[in-house]
Amino acid sequence: MLTRPRSAYREAMDPDRDEWRRMLESLLGPEAAEEAMRALEASGADPAEWAKASGLAANPQALAAAISQMQRILSSDDGGESDWRFAHDVARQVAHAGGDPSVSAAEAAKVRSVLTVADLWLDAATDLPPSGGPQIAASRAEWVERTLPTWRDVADPIGVSVADALSSVLAEQLGPGGGLPEELGPAVPGMELGRLVTRLGRLGFAMQVGQAAGTLSKEVFGGTDTGLPLLREPGLLLVPANIEEFAEGLDVEVDEVWHVLAVREAAHARLFAHVPWLRAHLLGAVDAYARGIEIDAEQMEEAVRSIDPTDVDQLRGALSEGIFAPQRTPEQERALVRLETALALVEGWVEEVTAAAVAPHLPHAVPLREMLRRRRAAGGPAEDTFKQLVGLELRPRRARDAARLWSIVARERGISGRDELWSQLDLFPTAEDLDAPELFLDRRASSDEIDADLDAALEAILGGVDDDEAPKENPAE
Repeated sequence: MLTRPRSAYREAMDPDRDEWRRMLESLLGPEAAEEAMRALEASGADPAEWAKASGLAANPQALAAAISQMQRILSSDDGGESDWRFAHDVARQVAHAGGDPSVSAAEAAKVRSVLTVADLWLDAATDLPPSGGPQIAASRAEWVERTLPTWRDVADPIGVSVADALSSVLAEQLGPGGGLPEELGPAVPGMELGRLVTRLGRLGFAMQVGQAAGTLSKEVFGGTDTGLPLLREPGLLLVPANIEEFAEGLDVEVDEVWHVLAVREAAHARLFAHVPWLRAHLLGAVDAYARGIEIDAEQMEEAVRSIDPTDVDQLRGALSEGIFAPQRTPEQERALVRLETALALVEGWVEEVTAAAVAPHLPHAVPLREMLRRRRAAGGPAEDTFKQLVGLELRPRRARDAARLWSIVARERGISGRDELWSQLDLFPTAEDLDAPELFLDRRASSDEIDADLDAALEAILGGVDDDEAPKENPAE
């Protein structure tokens, strides 16, 4: 295998990536730094982007603090707490980059006002009651603080599964007692190579989530833009700075934009507060995906068959070829379909309910609805984040199909009949229902008839058994 001289590696690196390499050199030694960078990048992380977002290249004090923190993380065994503290710091730094204006008293009052009006308008469009909880006007950094715990719930099982699978494959390749080459020993003496790469992989994944959360904080309007219940407790949240930036240049009154987005936030919040199975269903689908993560051992074995795993240069080359890419299993495909379907149905319901709630009050309700649809279709922050973390793309076609389904049910059965479908998971529409929304009620009616016939037959059977087993009078008595 041909490798470039170290000077060529340095010339090829951009300054931001080199800052992270210098930090890792101080921890692991010069020969191991590139190996650590490859391990981080194999997890999907981009250290150069972290450096740009966090300003490490221009801030020696921040770089020194990051080196110290990385040292503690690599030597810790605290169940990932250190990883997520680092991810939290990255997320806040990204949120602050470019400015994060504090919420003024006037903005906080406006948020409370539009959210109160939103609940009043929604009372006429849905049977689900208000969510309750506080009405929060958040800065971008506060959005990070309030949502990152749920991002951890969503992403940590995936990061852990990837790390465990990677460690298992490395253990097979290294054999018993596979330790680090001597050149990897300055900061973590005695640590096995598999454990080091696992620690770096988990850290890289957590920081990737932190970077994504920080990026999202600059674009989201509230606590529910992703379709997931990101707030741990019931409540309503809007980010005034992002709403104002979005409204700039639109050919509608700014207050109309505020009202539409407030109604969408309040509609989401009603679902998550009053559909008890929904949160577990969404997060459970992510967990099911995470549990099925595998690394193709045969592919890796083929790639490293002629490689000495204790040779840093050879292992570096193997890592650069992407041999640790996880393979998607049929079980994972089913979990992602379940998650995508549920998210589409949430989005479709919110879209329909919001349209009905604002129509009597806002002259530009229809163009605003279409504008938000186009924003989603163009690939907004939520879609990018899901694709990055779990391979999920919330396809606009599915959300439009879901909105059609909810519209048809409301027209045929009324608001109560539509919202009743949220009462139990077994009443919930499926991916097949989204394929032909206009046939949903006919299929549901046929299914109800079959269930009724089965119930009647079962009752008749059980009734007959009871009659046969009942005590009979003895004629001789």
